[in-house]
Amino acid sequence: MCKHILNAQVSIRAPCCKMWFDCPECHYEKWGEDHELMKAMEFVFMCKKCKKAFRKDVSEFEEADEYCPNCDNHYIIEAKTPETEGKLVIEFEQEKGHETKVMKDDREKDRKRQLDYWDHDK
Repeated sequence: MCKHILNAQVSIRAPCCKMWFDCPECHYEKWGEDHELMKAMEFVFMCKKCKKAFRKDVSEFEEADEYCPNCDNHYIIEAKTPETEGKLVIEFEQEKGHETKVMKDDREKDRKRQLDYWDHDK
C-alpha cells in the first residue's frame, strides 16, 4: 500500500530492478541513491482490482489505454495524496465575551465508561 498516492489503482514493475512499486517515491524509498528509476516507453502494470498484469506502450497512449484491459478499472485518475486528503480545517469565530468558554458539541454523545473492570466496589 502506497503512502504517497492513497488511491493508486495499479502497481508498476520498475524496468531497472524488476520490482513492483505503486509510485516513483516508493522506489526511491527502497533504493535511495543506489540506482535511479530507469525510464522506459513500455511498462508492466498490475491492476489492484483484478490482480492481473498487463503491458502498455506509453509512446502510443490513447484514452482507451486509461483502463485495465482485463476488468475496465480506470487506473489513470487524479491522485489523492496525504497533502490533498485527510486534512479537516474548521474555522469559527466566537462571539464577543465568549472567547474563554469551552464549547460542547451537542452532536457528540456523552461518553460513558466502556469497562467496569476497575470498579472494585461493586
